[in-house]
This record gives sequence, C-alpha cells and structure tokens, in this order.
Amino acid sequence: MPISTTLQLALEDLIADLRHARRTGDLGRLALVAYCDVRPWARKAGESELAELLSEMMTGKPHTTREAFLDLIDRLIFQLLTIHEEFQSVLPDSAPGDNQQDDRRGASPC
Repeated sequence: MPISTTLQLALEDLIADLRHARRTGDLGRLALVAYCDVRPWARKAGESELAELLSEMMTGKPHTTREAFLDLIDRLIFQLLTIHEEFQSVLPDSAPGDNQQDDRRGASPC
C-alpha cells in the first residue's frame, strides 16, 4: 500500500514520541500519544485494525497493572516499527548524495 511522505514522517515522529515517553515512564503521555495521535494516524494510513485495537486498549476495561499497560505499549511500538519497515521496503532507493534526511534522523535524541 503506497503511503504519503507526510504519513511516513508522522509515523517516525510517533515512534520517537512513544519511545521517549516509554523511556521516561510517562504513563499519561503514553496514553495520550497512543489514543490521540497514533489512532488517528492509523486510520489515515489505512491501518484500521490498529486503530480499533488502540480504541479498545484505551477505552476498554482498566489495565490491571502498570506493567500490563507498558507491555501493551511495547507491543504497539514494535507494531509501529514493523509498519515503518514495511513502508521503507516499498520506497525506491534514495538518490546518491541525498542523505540530508538521514543526517536529520541521526541527530534525533530518540
């Protein structure tokens, strides 16, 4: 499935945001990003199963423990990374000397 550059960049930002919040243990930020940012992104990207899973994850029954919630977040991050890899595999190779975007990614704190 072709995906726009805007959606690809948004996915990279979401992954970085989730990783940062996960690393710092910010449960509120994790819930906010998962429900308010990743879920709409998933709908726009045609990942309706992921969007529905996130709706259930955030609005269903409460999580029994902090660890259970973090386990779901870890699975979400893994799933987003898998989607990102799939998108990257269908992209044409970048032109020689076109590594400005790679340099920008390398400077990211995440």
